[in-house]
Amino acid sequence: MSASRSKRRTRKPRGAIPTAAPSTRRAQRAAREQRARSEHAQASRTLGTVGARPVGPFGGVPVSEVAILAGLVGLVIGALNRGGAGLEAGLAVMALGVTELTAREHFSGYRSHTTLLALMPAVIVETLYALVIGMPQQRVLLLVPVVPIFAICQWLLRRRFRTARHARVIAHR
Repeated sequence: MSASRSKRRTRKPRGAIPTAAPSTRRAQRAAREQRARSEHAQASRTLGTVGARPVGPFGGVPVSEVAILAGLVGLVIGALNRGGAGLEAGLAVMALGVTELTAREHFSGYRSHTTLLALMPAVIVETLYALVIGMPQQRVLLLVPVVPIFAICQWLLRRRFRTARHARVIAHR
């Protein structure tokens, strides 16, 4: 009598389940969605810069930077002379240079200078208020017209920067 051999069935290893080929459309869609998320995050952020610095209204001539430097020189000379016209002229020229540079960068969406630009009209109104009405007994009353002007300017400038930043990011692609 012949011995019957038991026939064993060979099994495939459990870990070797065939997988589907990766879809190129799925990978492309995932890349598009990631790029859209990245662009949205970059457009809504306010820190940092996007693209190249905006060109000044005078072409390649750095008028604002020269005004800031001249104002600083006048400020130092005025401080050494213990005040006077040099100090006031230095402050005025430096403030004009800083305002032009920050406004150019802010309104083009390059870099946010919201707080500094909102302070400019608030300080002007406070100065006029103190000169026209006079210095009040309680100095806190100087803030009465300044705080609402600062808050409104802050809100408007913030909205304007977000719009300009979004346009800059879209154009930068």
